Amino acid sequence: VQLQASGGGLVQAGGSLRLSCAASGRTFGFNAMGWFRQAPGKEREFVATVTYVGSTKYADSVKGRFTISRDNARNTVYLQMNSLKPEDTAGYYCAASKFSSLVVRPSMYDYWGQGTLVTVSS
Repeated sequence: VQLQASGGGLVQAGGSLRLSCAASGRTFGFNAMGWFRQAPGKEREFVATVTYVGSTKYADSVKGRFTISRDNARNTVYLQMNSLKPEDTAGYYCAASKFSSLVVRPSMYDYWGQGTLVTVSS
């Protein structure tokens, strides 16, 4: 199983980016998929998760600004990020879990992508 994240880059504060994460390989066991981020010197933190049927959950810090979605036919999960702030700067990682519920703990994810860097300038 491989997760390939893309879409990161440099953007000014207030701007938008859309991250994508495509899964390949034996994906039939995937249920929840999620996005996490890790800034330099900080621990990896939960951003958003989506179940196979489309239920979602967000970290308070991104609620109302970020939207997670998925296309099951394409085995792809997206993260639309609007109104970006400098504190959103981090490496963003997608992950896939065999659990069917909304999963916020990193330890409950089975597969991880390589990460894509988002830099928000002030």
